[in-house]
Amino acid sequence: MRTLKNTLGTLLMTTLIVTSCNTIDDAQEFLDIPATAQEFQNLKNEALDKLTQEFQFNAEDGYVTFTSAKGVEIDINGACLTLDGSSVTGNVNLEFVELFEKGNMLTTNKSTMGILPNGDRAMLVSGGEFFINATQNGEGLGTNCGVNVRIPTNLSGGDDHDMVIWKGIEDEKGNVAWEEERDQDGGKGNIFIERGTQGGNQYYALFGGFGWSNVDRFYSDPRPKTQILVDVPAGYDNDNSAVYLSYDGEETGLANLDTYDVGLELFSEHYGQIPIGLECHVIFATEENGMWKYAVKAVTIVDNGTVVISDGETALVTETELTTIINGLP
Repeated sequence: MRTLKNTLGTLLMTTLIVTSCNTIDDAQEFLDIPATAQEFQNLKNEALDKLTQEFQFNAEDGYVTFTSAKGVEIDINGACLTLDGSSVTGNVNLEFVELFEKGNMLTTNKSTMGILPNGDRAMLVSGGEFFINATQNGEGLGTNCGVNVRIPTNLSGGDDHDMVIWKGIEDEKGNVAWEEERDQDGGKGNIFIERGTQGGNQYYALFGGFGWSNVDRFYSDPRPKTQILVDVPAGYDNDNSAVYLSYDGEETGLANLDTYDVGLELFSEHYGQIPIGLECHVIFATEENGMWKYAVKAVTIVDNGTVVISDGETALVTETELTTIINGLP
């Protein structure tokens, strides 16, 4: 009888252990389900919404000036505003976003990748990324005059006489590539450095219209260049995650690996624009349970190298925590 009881007890314990293990495995499997593309997009949209400043004015007031949270001055001429080709009167809502730090560039997915003359893309060093949009009753407006913007140079490391104006080309995922803005004669966009009214110098820039604009120059490095590949955890691709490069020593630029090889299941910098020997940090970012799932890996670029990021190297953080981490990179 005792032997029978012992046998039954052993069977019961085995069943409980197997059931418990299965429950743990099922729970772990549930937790490890990769984010959907929409969940990741929602996280980036939330970050952008938090950084959007709003101003209101009457178009009939003519020339008005607004000062942003960081001290950027935006001049709008209400007399130049149009809706479907007609002049605008009445109240207007102005949306404004300013990005100077790579932490905010990452969470909003607004990297600094400029389009080269041959169509390839390379990293830009930024004097500020800006989104400006005017609406009336929810309808987007145009302008015949452009937009004057005065940007304190100390927000991006001081005067840089090589800076030019770029226009953002945004795709359906919110990725932005920057194209150098030209005037009607094919010359470079209007920008110069002047003394600010509050002390210190500022970039005086005339943006051609609303949308994304940037004050930038290409990152310069004489070393030979290469392509790199990045292997991220299973289940992630360029729809539900992103991979960025933070160049050591550059606080106002953020490169993006904008292509994904489905066959190899690897992110790619396929333009061959990464300097060999560059010290940088590879950043993997996605969403999990409403938080940012990320990994940061310090690397030195080698010719045609592959960087591997495992799931064990990732962590969950809030948007504020991630922004602080990325801004703190060397």
